[in-house]
Amino acid sequence: MSKDELIKLEGQVTRILGGGAMEIQCENQLTIRGVLSGRMKKNRIRVMAGDRVQISISPYDTTHGLVTYRF
Repeated sequence: MSKDELIKLEGQVTRILGGGAMEIQCENQLTIRGVLSGRMKKNRIRVMAGDRVQISISPYDTTHGLVTYRF
């Protein structure tokens, strides 16, 4: 799957879960479990509860996605 096919949403991190996962409340009241993308891990970008983030979601499974940007 290419990057063009992913759905991009914005939301706010509500809580940090174990294993690098986090719960994100999107603007359309959808709750998604997300993990940091590899580029964010590589550059050691920290995401904490309350941060606004951009998340990329596969159209096939909308329950989890990758955090690609922190505002």
